[in-house]
Amino acid sequence: MGERLGVHPLSCHGWVLGEHGDSSVPVWSGVNVACGSLKTLHPDLGTDTDKKQCEEVHKQVVESAYEVIKLKGCTSWATGLSVADLAETIMKNLRRMHPISTMIKGLCGIKDDVFLSVPCILGQNGISDIVKVTLTPEEEAHLKKSVDTLWGIQKELQFESLLMS
Repeated sequence: MGERLGVHPLSCHGWVLGEHGDSSVPVWSGVNVACGSLKTLHPDLGTDTDKKQCEEVHKQVVESAYEVIKLKGCTSWATGLSVADLAETIMKNLRRMHPISTMIKGLCGIKDDVFLSVPCILGQNGISDIVKVTLTPEEEAHLKKSVDTLWGIQKELQFESLLMS
């Protein structure tokens, strides 16, 4: 995003919800650049007028893991850095916001016991809060589609019988 807007990447902040892959949900309505909303800088972004650009950025995000695997053979460094970041937050009780896979039943009207990545406040006792993200109707529809995708996979794993053992 920073590259497309001509600003440093650390000045761009956004969230991707759901699973980490093809059915992930970029929250374009909540992207901030520097101290302002992306919508202020680029009012057409995420609308039908400029839908292709958003789709292209999201496609690059989704495909980046495949590109890393193709070039390096694995994504273990990224996983290790993420785990180290989470561990620091927990050990120092920093209460930082991280995208964490957690049960989201009840969020956005979701009725299944499904686990998705959503922004959470993390500290020494684990997740203290799930941050409620305001979604556009289109983003909410994409989130529900991601839920359906993951629930279809998750229910095949038979968690209940594993937990009862």
